[in-house]
Amino acid sequence: MDNSLQRHITACNNAELPGSRIALRLEGQIIGWMTPTVAAALERLAGVRRDAQGVTLLDADHLPDLGRQMAGLGFGRVRGEMFDVRANPDGPALSTIDRGALPSFGIAAAGVHLDGLVRRADGLHLWVARRAANKALDPNKFDHIVAGGIPAGYTPWDCLVKEAMEEAAMPPGLLANARPCTTITYAMERAEGLRRDILHCYEVELPNDFIPTPTDGEVAGFELWPIARALHAVRTTDAFKFNVSVVLIALFIRHGLVTGDEAARLSAALG
Repeated sequence: MDNSLQRHITACNNAELPGSRIALRLEGQIIGWMTPTVAAALERLAGVRRDAQGVTLLDADHLPDLGRQMAGLGFGRVRGEMFDVRANPDGPALSTIDRGALPSFGIAAAGVHLDGLVRRADGLHLWVARRAANKALDPNKFDHIVAGGIPAGYTPWDCLVKEAMEEAAMPPGLLANARPCTTITYAMERAEGLRRDILHCYEVELPNDFIPTPTDGEVAGFELWPIARALHAVRTTDAFKFNVSVVLIALFIRHGLVTGDEAARLSAALG
């Protein structure tokens, strides 16, 4: 196996846009990038128009239903979680769509990731979650103590507070010292489609006596690792969920575990 940390960043940026993909437009703005096969299926549905610029949605309110219809045709799936649709990360929400439809449409999705740190006499430690075996995406892999997609209508901070309680029984008071660290974006081709993810990354130092508890069934359990063990795992294995490795690389750089030319190259690759 390639033992470079760079391989994780490269894997998350394997999509070339637009490439052969076709623009999905709403209110004159590009909101997604679809394969020709997806575009051909979508243009046969009511409420869309195909022209030289791509496929245009005629009514923003119709997008949720289009997502469900496309899932019925085998493109994406229905997960029952609505996400905001934006033309750019800082722009207004133009519509919503089921989370399961995002990769098929190539629509960007936002999420939050939290590095949960514990400082002990023998050094810095990191809380690591084990994803449940029934997860559709990367079951049984290691994950952050808290991570999740941002539902429609939520800010990143609102989502972080919600996910912390739901996933780890972490009360809001423990997040008082949490700080935003970086925002990571990538475009990645996966089996489910195109993932254009925007990850809002936070870190927090947690008290020694706090023990996270799985509460929503998405996590099988938690382990407290010396941070050097986490670095070794990311460098030499693919044991972590694909995008968690990328967020952890940023953490290792911030805390001086990765330095010099390697840190400079990785920082440039992270953007």
